[in-house]
Amino acid sequence: MAERRITVHVLNEHAAKPLRRPREALAGALATAAQRARARPLARTLRLAAGCAAAASVGVLPAPETASPLAAAPAMGAGPGAHTSVQRASSPARRSAGRLAASSYPAGISRPLSGLRPKARASAARLTALLSGAHSSPAFASARAKTKKKRKPHKPALRGNPARALRAFAAMQRSYYVPGSGLYAGEPFSFLWPFSQALTATVSMANIKRLASAFRAEIHARLIGLRNYLDTNNSGAPEGTYTSTLAAFDGAPAPPTGPGGPKFYDDNDWLGIELARIYKLTHSAGALGYAEGVMAFEMAGWQTDPTLACPGGIPFSNTIENTDRNTVSTAPAGELAVQLYNITHRVQYLQFAEMAYEWVRRCLQQPSALYSDHIRQHGVIDATLWSYNQGTMIGAGTLLYQATGNGAYLYQARQTAKAALEYFTPQRLAAENPFFPSVYFRNLMYLDSVTHDPPGAALAQAYVNTAWLSQRSSGDLFIGGTPPTAQLLVQAAIAQIYALLATPASTYF
Repeated sequence: MAERRITVHVLNEHAAKPLRRPREALAGALATAAQRARARPLARTLRLAAGCAAAASVGVLPAPETASPLAAAPAMGAGPGAHTSVQRASSPARRSAGRLAASSYPAGISRPLSGLRPKARASAARLTALLSGAHSSPAFASARAKTKKKRKPHKPALRGNPARALRAFAAMQRSYYVPGSGLYAGEPFSFLWPFSQALTATVSMANIKRLASAFRAEIHARLIGLRNYLDTNNSGAPEGTYTSTLAAFDGAPAPPTGPGGPKFYDDNDWLGIELARIYKLTHSAGALGYAEGVMAFEMAGWQTDPTLACPGGIPFSNTIENTDRNTVSTAPAGELAVQLYNITHRVQYLQFAEMAYEWVRRCLQQPSALYSDHIRQHGVIDATLWSYNQGTMIGAGTLLYQATGNGAYLYQARQTAKAALEYFTPQRLAAENPFFPSVYFRNLMYLDSVTHDPPGAALAQAYVNTAWLSQRSSGDLFIGGTPPTAQLLVQAAIAQIYALLATPASTYF
């Protein structure tokens, strides 16, 4: 994974600083993004269902029933001025080099915006009002002015984990969101990796009962922003540049918003998992179409070349040069496949999930029951241990146990959890970017909901409480990395951990 991953150190090599860019350039970029977000009908833009059909043509997936990928999304309750953008990074050490070498997209980190724009202030004010139980929407204010009826008492103010989750989320929107674009700040917009985690934070917040209604509009805003990363023709690159021609999401905003570039399988995994969660929340056929299209991209990426060492697995990206197959690209694809099996009951999804899970166990599991990062073309294994790789295999095993009733999956998940709890001390977790522990905790807590063995919730609570006390600025922005900097990826991770602690594990997948 060495070529493509942005390491924790690379992610944090620049101190946090305001985004400074010529006004004309930023205005042009905003105009392009807004035009793309508003003018293009969703059903026309999001053709990921065609990816499912393409995968069916090579025997990877049965042809799906006709579904309009995001036709249902406009009914989710938000206007076109949605907010979402992201900065791309994935596994710690190799994300950046491979990606940036193949793309002209600037390599800057997502940094806080230098000032609050009116729309950002209004959005943040609405979120902040939820902390006190106040009603702050324009519709409510208008109705209150026109009626003489006695006003209903406010709901009790949020406290504890829900309150801290909302404060972290509000700070993320206030500091990184670019109003009117659907995107988050980068240079000018973030990579897909941080965007995917902002989406994860949003969906996790929407699963907090007190916030479910208010966050439907936020989910729709993220989906509007997500369209900017959708690439149906590999950004016009010559044939042979990439290994896959299926529609999926680029690591940077696709043309005309940005330069596009490689598609990273793990980032698409994160998106697919959240899109399946959105479907559970909203029953949006569009979100499900997105998720199935991502799954088609993942399944078509399966490596069947018999000359490879340990054939199988999913590569890190779709670039021709990439020959690594990773735990982080394969295990989350298994989790997504089980999610889709639970929704659609297509046995092909379950079969793929089992195949992906078993490949990681066969090719990347260490004697300790922990999982290495990736295997190269000729069999050299990068044995680096990252918390999120253990987490995704714990989660995949737990999901497969629930789907099949096969106790071996649960036993294996518990063995990995036990080994991970011994290895990943608080000091080791603190050395990683908070994104990695956020994935680890989520899957530990999901296993805990089934077995009550691993103390996932207690560990996650201690982790974010420490961050709250020692890594939080006066504006509720969190810093992480070496040297410590404020980043979208860090902020989204802390917000989602607090949100996960405030919601039942049944909402995690």
